[in-house]
Amino acid sequence: MRRTPTTSRWRRVALTGAICAAAVAHPAYAGAAGGEAGPGGPAPPATWRADLSDVGADDVNVRYVQGDLRLRSQTAAPASLGPVPGEGTQVLAPERLDRPVNRVRAELDARLPAGTEAVVDVRGRAPDGGWTEWLPAGEATADAAGLPFAVTEVQARLTLRAGGTGGPSPAVESLRLRADTDAAPRPQAAAAPLTYRLFATREGLVGGTTANGHVIVPNDHFVALPSRRGLSPKGSAEYSVQVCGPARCETAPVWDVGPWNTKDDYWSPPDVRESWRDLPQGMPEAQAAYQNGYNGGRDEFGRQVANPAGIDLADGTFYNVGLNDNGWVDVTFLWTGEQTGKQFPTWGTDVRVRQQSNTSSAVLATLPGPTQVRVECQERGQEITYEGHTNDAWSYLPDYGGFISNIFVDVPDAWLPGVPEC
Repeated sequence: MRRTPTTSRWRRVALTGAICAAAVAHPAYAGAAGGEAGPGGPAPPATWRADLSDVGADDVNVRYVQGDLRLRSQTAAPASLGPVPGEGTQVLAPERLDRPVNRVRAELDARLPAGTEAVVDVRGRAPDGGWTEWLPAGEATADAAGLPFAVTEVQARLTLRAGGTGGPSPAVESLRLRADTDAAPRPQAAAAPLTYRLFATREGLVGGTTANGHVIVPNDHFVALPSRRGLSPKGSAEYSVQVCGPARCETAPVWDVGPWNTKDDYWSPPDVRESWRDLPQGMPEAQAAYQNGYNGGRDEFGRQVANPAGIDLADGTFYNVGLNDNGWVDVTFLWTGEQTGKQFPTWGTDVRVRQQSNTSSAVLATLPGPTQVRVECQERGQEITYEGHTNDAWSYLPDYGGFISNIFVDVPDAWLPGVPEC
């Protein structure tokens, strides 16, 4: 039986979630966003309840106890942020819907002691298999912003924050989601992904844990950005950036949150930016604070900003792009532009992305484990045999600028279906 709140400590929080990453409309769902009515009027919204008890490998610093989701530790936080109030995240199972939807609302029952937070983010999967950007849900129940295109698969993420370092934990009893359609216009993607000149710092912190649960190892390859809107789940590269330094460029997944801030998606237009909306697009809050005294020279936690960093680089990425000290790099946010190609999963560990379709060409990147990748085209190259499989087909991955053998694309076909020849 559902527990009824009996004290003022319980608060029902109505959260309106909207996925509004820049993306093109998908013809596969054409007409779905128009609120089409059946014989009896508009279709009722799709509703479902999240299973908070299912705490798994994608979840970080949370536990389900006595009917509530809570922080496991009130002091554990993403490695890149240093000593800040504890945080934890549950990535909930995607929900497949029986019809396309283009907006999502979320409602939770939570006990929120002073200073604590429970934030719901939502995203949708496009027909090509890719995901829109995460968007934290607002606290208003009306005027839900629309998804950039209609989707039939929605995923939610719940983030808990302690009330101060070592302070109390929020406790979430239930989370319900509601998805439907409206006829609001949708933003269109820029033709090319966004690129900004940013000050990069070296994260280091070997042995620490990132915001998505990855334990940092020596010579690691990933980045941290100061917002969860582009945070990849553990082991995936669903949100990646290309970092170009003095020596070379590297494509790396976003696995941590920081430096300095957690709600600063500075790559977003000001009208949809989560915080600091009076800053120009592409200007990190930490850079404005350090260079111009913005916000009194402090970050969202009230700390004095000591450098203008807008991105943290893991050690392997930091040195690979040619940095020996903190410095300026060009960063391209690969998920923000118009997406081409098809999404496929990979399998295996330490799969190398090469400059050409053979094993003698340069290694551009390494996929540490199963990863969702975007394939633009495929070609015949060097024949490879691995674990009993032989294939001469190679896939070009535009986000990495190189090729992997089709052996490592986790589909039964040797030549990928629906992918053109290079």
